[in-house]
Amino acid sequence: MTTQDTVRFAYTAIARARVRTALILLAMAIAVASVILLTGVAEAARKYVVNEFASMGTNLVFVMPGKAETTGGTINASVGKTTRPLRIADAEAITKHYEITHVVPVVTGLAGVNRGGLERETEVMGASSAMLPLRQWQMQHGQFLPDTNWSRATPVCVIGVKIQSELFGRQSAVGRWLRIGQHRFRVIGVLADTDNSIGQNVNELVIIPVASAMMVFNTENLYRIFVSTRSSSANDTVTEFIKKTIKARHHGEEDITVITQDAMVDTFKSIFYAFTATVAGIAAISLAVAGVLIMNIMLVAVSQRTGEVGLLKSVGAAPGQITALFLTEAALLSLLGATIGVVTGFLGGYLLQLFYPQLDMRPQLWAVLAAVGTAMATGVLFGYLPARRAASLDAIAALSGRY
Repeated sequence: MTTQDTVRFAYTAIARARVRTALILLAMAIAVASVILLTGVAEAARKYVVNEFASMGTNLVFVMPGKAETTGGTINASVGKTTRPLRIADAEAITKHYEITHVVPVVTGLAGVNRGGLERETEVMGASSAMLPLRQWQMQHGQFLPDTNWSRATPVCVIGVKIQSELFGRQSAVGRWLRIGQHRFRVIGVLADTDNSIGQNVNELVIIPVASAMMVFNTENLYRIFVSTRSSSANDTVTEFIKKTIKARHHGEEDITVITQDAMVDTFKSIFYAFTATVAGIAAISLAVAGVLIMNIMLVAVSQRTGEVGLLKSVGAAPGQITALFLTEAALLSLLGATIGVVTGFLGGYLLQLFYPQLDMRPQLWAVLAAVGTAMATGVLFGYLPARRAASLDAIAALSGRY
């Protein structure tokens, strides 16, 4: 019996048992599609988070009040709690390093913004003129915050395009006044339309000088200090400099947390790689379930096809050829089911892309190859037992139905 005869025989058996074939194909297709879709979603989430961090700027270092302690592999709840908060003087002290290009003291909070009877609550950020190049934002109209002393409260603001649309309509906002809380500010610029960045909607943001923000929110404490460096290779040096500088200012107590942008990205990458591997493993279990289904259905098929096996043996088919016939049938079923699963996975990814255009849902090549390869291996592996059972049948007993 040639290879071509074996394949033709297996194909005929598959086409003849339509219900059995449909059940196996459905199980295998769902399993393969699950692997492709779940890994695609996990990879899309990873790329989205990495791109969001990249959109914040480059070579960034974040200084936060409170010392991050680790206990048993987890971050202690004391992060952000400190008896000595960050002040503007702390931010001024860390500007004195040749590898640092920009330092931005930040105060942020929610406040009511109103103009001419129109009012809404939005995020108000206190910052400095360096925030524009540090975050790589663009201006649509006017100018950004002036380069003045950080301790000087100036009644000017820069707003996002949505704030302009809601409060000023089609009129130009530049040069006009609005009220933030109980304080009046003159709009000097409008930011260009910008995508959300790490949960921050820049289009709905109002930016004022940091000292003005302290006045609005009645505080002297900074929320964060943003620092940009000349290159990522300087991040470690700058981090140590910041820690030593603040420690000296805080009477020898290291009560801040310094995190680099690269470290944050690497952490999220590790989390999402682990997440991708986990969902791929969970989806792969469905392949094992599909393999068990193939084995059970083919075991039933062997009992229903004993006459066929007996006839093959009576005309001289060797046990190895009988085994090859049933294994070829299992392989064809697995291949066909995997093909349907791949098509379904790509179609599902395309539909998800329509609903979530910000995520790149394209299936990963490695996931497709792994899913198809595992499906083939699973089908052949679980098809081996029914094939061996068919090969071990006695020809006369099989023909007479006594097995």
